[in-house]
Amino acid sequence: MAIAAVLSQPWSLVFSLGAIVALWWAWRVLELAWINPRRLGLALQAQGLRGTAYRFPFGDLKEFARLVAVARSKPIMPPSHSITPRVAPLYHNVIKEHGKISVTWFGPMPRVIVNDPKLVREILSNKFGHFRKRKFTNGIVRRLANGLVSHDGEKWATHRRIINPAFHKMWPAFVACCNELVTRWEERVGTDEVREIDVWPEFQNLTGDVISRAAFGSSFSEGRRIFQIQSEQAQNVVRMVNTLYLPGFRFLPTKLNRRVKANACEVETLLKGIIRKREKAMEAGSASNEDLLGVLMECNIAESKEAGNSKPVMTMDDIIGELKLFYFAGMDTTAVLLTWTMVALSMHPEWQDRAREEVLYVFGEKNQPDFDGINQLKVVGMILYEVLRLYPPVIQFDRQTYKEIELGGIKYPPGVILSLPIVFLHHDKDVWGEDADEFRPERFAEGISKASRNSPAFFPFGWGPRICVGQNFALIEAKMALSKILQRFSFGLSPSYMHAPFPVSTLQPDHGAQIMLKKL
Repeated sequence: MAIAAVLSQPWSLVFSLGAIVALWWAWRVLELAWINPRRLGLALQAQGLRGTAYRFPFGDLKEFARLVAVARSKPIMPPSHSITPRVAPLYHNVIKEHGKISVTWFGPMPRVIVNDPKLVREILSNKFGHFRKRKFTNGIVRRLANGLVSHDGEKWATHRRIINPAFHKMWPAFVACCNELVTRWEERVGTDEVREIDVWPEFQNLTGDVISRAAFGSSFSEGRRIFQIQSEQAQNVVRMVNTLYLPGFRFLPTKLNRRVKANACEVETLLKGIIRKREKAMEAGSASNEDLLGVLMECNIAESKEAGNSKPVMTMDDIIGELKLFYFAGMDTTAVLLTWTMVALSMHPEWQDRAREEVLYVFGEKNQPDFDGINQLKVVGMILYEVLRLYPPVIQFDRQTYKEIELGGIKYPPGVILSLPIVFLHHDKDVWGEDADEFRPERFAEGISKASRNSPAFFPFGWGPRICVGQNFALIEAKMALSKILQRFSFGLSPSYMHAPFPVSTLQPDHGAQIMLKKL
């Protein structure tokens, strides 16, 4: 009996610890899914904010899924650019019923929609440090791209200084890839023929190739594999963000969690191998700095020496994070911009003619577009701005309060998500006029500051000190590629094209972008 009692003591301890853990988890779920939502909802309601009521435990997630399914079941009839009911149907309904500043619930977390340019600028400027990116989302997104966008304070400033010079190394790779793209299209179209090409995967491959070549030089095949994984990872992360969050859920061995973890491990393994090869080449004096990785590592060493540190400022994990971010941010932004630009110019051939006339005037029919000429392309610039307005790559930004903050006369307690619906701001008739849903590049004839009634109200790359570091290069890339295409082809929509924009990691064509190309 004594022996049995002794043997049972460890099991009693295990059961006791298990019970404590279970009670703690149950309390955390109760706090997260009932107590906090009730407290936050009452605090917002008491100040006159309208919106949907919290429904335990999913909030508006079920309605969100239902509306998305309905919206995706039918395309938009071109040449309409009124896309907000399709790309964000829940927000569309909530704003229509409850106003531009209104509350919705994604699970137990209140999201306050802030559809006001002045308040959006104030939030993104973050002058007083009252906002941060969603804590839960940050943990998931780090699996995809834990670079510059995840950092704060001095670490963010240091990384940005190191990264800035790296963008200049992308230009030769982009020129080479654009030339290959146009040559391949010419071969497929042939002489005096019209050929249908789905430009969406074409532009994805273009930007993926550019990042791979520019980032790793000779490690091109490894770079392509990273591009493929990151594309899948982006879709998985969006699925995780739009599901009900429970404490510790992302650590459970679900099929999705296992896939996200496996993808993250494979990318990190590939990147570590590439970095170690480069480190050995640098030690042997045979390394080239003609790619992003070389620039990143050399600038890191220089920054560390300037700061008087014996160890590099950026660790191996830091460099891996920045390279993952280059893939995520660099490949999709330019690809979707070029895709929607070709779709818009196919819908509005008069602007295609104007853009081609300008390109031929600046570069002629055969000359290679260069930096000096690209800076002269005013009409092309106006077109790209209007495409970014109508089809912003990222349709919303989210920020979370971590201390009480007054904004627009409302006091927001800690823990509230402020959702900045960029696509709604860009289509707001109170801001842009009655023609807000129309393609009118001439509105940017005098620049961004005079394009809208509320100046400025144009946020395709964010705003404030943390505006996208690659925005200028993305626009230069797009001008370069579009100039090459306009020199060689005329184009229009294919009869098979369905106008169906939908947000994945970026605003993408749900059924591709089939364009009829004709060689000039």
